[in-house]
Amino acid sequence: MAVNTPPTLQPGISRNTLLAVAGLGWMFDALDVGLLSFIMAALKHDWNLTATALGWIGGINSIGMALGALMFGLLADRIGRKKVFILTLLTFSVASGLSAASTTLAMLLFLRFFIGLGLGGELPVASTLVSESVQAHERGKIVVLLESFWALGWIIAALIAYFVIPDYGWRVALLLGALPALYAVYLRFRLPDSPRYLSQTAAPKKPGFIENLTRLFSRPYRRATVMLWVLWFCVVFSYYGMFLWLPSVVGLKGFGLMKSFEYVLIMTLAQLPGYFTAAWLIDRFGRKFVLITYLSGTALSAYFFGNADTVAQLLIAGMLLSFFNLGAWGALYVYTPEQYPDAIRATGAGAAASIGRVGGILGPLMVGYFVAAHISIEMIFIIFCSTIVVGVIAVAVLGKETQRTELKML
Repeated sequence: MAVNTPPTLQPGISRNTLLAVAGLGWMFDALDVGLLSFIMAALKHDWNLTATALGWIGGINSIGMALGALMFGLLADRIGRKKVFILTLLTFSVASGLSAASTTLAMLLFLRFFIGLGLGGELPVASTLVSESVQAHERGKIVVLLESFWALGWIIAALIAYFVIPDYGWRVALLLGALPALYAVYLRFRLPDSPRYLSQTAAPKKPGFIENLTRLFSRPYRRATVMLWVLWFCVVFSYYGMFLWLPSVVGLKGFGLMKSFEYVLIMTLAQLPGYFTAAWLIDRFGRKFVLITYLSGTALSAYFFGNADTVAQLLIAGMLLSFFNLGAWGALYVYTPEQYPDAIRATGAGAAASIGRVGGILGPLMVGYFVAAHISIEMIFIIFCSTIVVGVIAVAVLGKETQRTELKML
């Protein structure tokens, strides 16, 4: 009978090196998503795009992410976490650089799909690889710290938007966002594969894609799969609906383009303490506690942000929204891989992320269509608030605590 054994990194690879190498790619992913939110606001002026068209820019990105998460998650259980890690980053970085040359909305949408494909595949595979490579007692903290690189990417995106886009345009911003990713590709070749995945390579036969997907709904994992799919849908629907539209929503509240960039930059700074506090709490009080607490804080912040009508209210609610929402994301990436055994871990994480990306398609599109239909920002953010509450209920009722448990082998 197989027993669970703590993972061991390859000689010469420290925990901090693993975190830095994986986190760098994570940061560049966030840089692209963050830049997209600012570029949407700039394109509205440069290309005279409607709110519906802007919604499709965010939506097509999530369509690619949905397919990428499922496809690359399945592939990572077949050929390894490291190979898929590198492949997804190449897909994302090449398409991101090419998108700077877009001359039409159709061309931009086409390239955004491939950017989303790489992004969607990389994130669940990265969290799976790191989860499988560290000890159980520090797994929560390390994976949340990995996710904290997302905040760094957003902060850099906000700085580029504030200092580069007004003078040099959004094309230069996209190029700046794409070039550093090539360095991450170089670093990835130094990264070992998951020790847990490597321990399976001697197996005579690996399960097929369909068998792995079917196993997600077998008796031991059915409850966890339903819980994760509901949770991921709610979190991603609200995150992409709110954050991709954040600079535009600030503009709709009556502030100019430069002011909206400035205010979003300030709000974005609150993401880092959100991650760090979640990292401190998650191995002390558990995954469910952090998810429920931070998602509840997100729901309340979303309500007050939608109803903010002064600069002070806008900034305070926006900073709280960033703090709680990104802290919850960190816990989500910890919690998801812990639900499944080695053989289907990347499949389970990828499938949950893929369902979430369906929400990421609908969220930005909903905002675009609702704005075009003159539905108030207040009502839009009440919808996001209510959706997040559904995610809280799913965790509270269906979720099981996985704090300090060893990852399953079978």
